[in-house]
Amino acid sequence: MDATVLKKRFEQLYGSGDSSVFFAPGRVNLIGEHTDYNGGFVLPCALSFGTTLIIKNNALGRIRLATANFEFKADLALNEVNAKIGSEWVNYPLGVIVQFMKKGYQMRGFDMLFSGDIPNGAGLSSSASIEMVTAVALDEMLQTHLNRIELIKIGRAAENEFVGMNCGIMDQFAVGMGKKNSALFLNCRTLDYEIVEMDIQGYSILIANTNKRRELADSKYNERVSECSQALADLRKIRPMIDLSDIDLGEFMTVQHHIKNDIIRRRARHVITENERVKNAVHALRNGDLQRFGQLMNQSHKSLKEDYEVTGFELDTIVNLAQSLEGVIGARMTGAGFGGCSVNIVKNETVDHFISFVGENYKKQTGLSADFYIASLGNGAGRIS
Repeated sequence: MDATVLKKRFEQLYGSGDSSVFFAPGRVNLIGEHTDYNGGFVLPCALSFGTTLIIKNNALGRIRLATANFEFKADLALNEVNAKIGSEWVNYPLGVIVQFMKKGYQMRGFDMLFSGDIPNGAGLSSSASIEMVTAVALDEMLQTHLNRIELIKIGRAAENEFVGMNCGIMDQFAVGMGKKNSALFLNCRTLDYEIVEMDIQGYSILIANTNKRRELADSKYNERVSECSQALADLRKIRPMIDLSDIDLGEFMTVQHHIKNDIIRRRARHVITENERVKNAVHALRNGDLQRFGQLMNQSHKSLKEDYEVTGFELDTIVNLAQSLEGVIGARMTGAGFGGCSVNIVKNETVDHFISFVGENYKKQTGLSADFYIASLGNGAGRIS
């Protein structure tokens, strides 16, 4: 929504007053899927679209939440914010507020209006975007002076403990720490990271939204977390481990027989091979080898389909169509899976043909209309006015 229109909407809801505006982007993960909660490696980047928040103090001692995207609003006393409200969008900012209160910070009344242009349910981290824009805004409004890593951890805790999604830290980290025209090579256990310049001249990062509702994503996501925990428990019988990412591919090949259940073994194999792919992908980017980078993306999707089983008909269809096109050097699902988006590296002169060919054939095969976005890589969350 246009900033002027959003400001007018804010004043209609809450009246005039001294307000501040914050923004947090969405994110796309180039490679490294379902590794973050296993202490592994990821390579996400922040997008130029995301969530805008207008916020001001109120003298009512109440938290008032509204969005330009949905009808649902909340108006809560400070002693009411601890209770989750069904599956409503307000649970994301409420979870962040609760985390600030848990840390002992004195909460006060705020009027908040959110507006997001991240496609809902697309797997581009609309939830982390809401969490991080709230965290950055509260940090400034309450003058808590928390560093960015602490704010990122607050965002993750909100999702884990309040919303009930057992995500890793990648989404909040990418949204909080993104750099323009760059990706973040992140170790999700240590939070050590490096900025990797995305020098892909002649190519575009093209996101294809399947528009498949991700009904299974939350429950299956938590199921995969549980399966990885079982794999870890099996491997801990033979050596000490913090998480699955403690062993490399070579060692895994020699000890995988200790994981007796074939499904659990395949889940672990995806995580460990995906870590290798991320490291190899970063090496390829630094050496300007986009072809190798694209091959690794394709391999990642195959592993997510066959070993991790989180793709589904729609994602496989849109990725297969992309991979069949000349001028596409890599395509894979991104996000939790079971719908959402694919990320594609496409030669600039092929972009229009990609959109028409993939869009037309995807609709024929699935009955759904895909949306396409050329990804512009932006900065992380912060104040904009």
